[in-house]
Amino acid sequence: MNKRPEEITKDFNQILDNHLEKIVQGETDVYLEIQDLANMMHIHPTHLSNTIKEVTGKAPCDICNEKTIDIAKNLLQYSDLTIAEIAYKLTFEPTNFTKYFKKHTGQTPSQFRKKSDSLLP
Repeated sequence: MNKRPEEITKDFNQILDNHLEKIVQGETDVYLEIQDLANMMHIHPTHLSNTIKEVTGKAPCDICNEKTIDIAKNLLQYSDLTIAEIAYKLTFEPTNFTKYFKKHTGQTPSQFRKKSDSLLP
């Protein structure tokens, strides 16, 4: 059975969102790789990557990174968790989380949190 590219993209996003929610809720501490997501969808990883890129213009790993950063920003802005607790919650070691966050946002988690705090009423 051949799935249309839009269906594959929708399924990918749904599976990824569900998995990230499980990570945030503490139901799993394993971050799935593209290979794992493709296996869950019963398609080849290369086909998944090519299809996602064709439909969205982004590689699957870029989508994963964007969603992870969005969750991290939300936790930094609206929770009282320490940066280390957020890192562990998102399956990172704290130092790796800081590097990852800075690579994708241009600022450290603490810089982001301070900036966000100053914008709140």
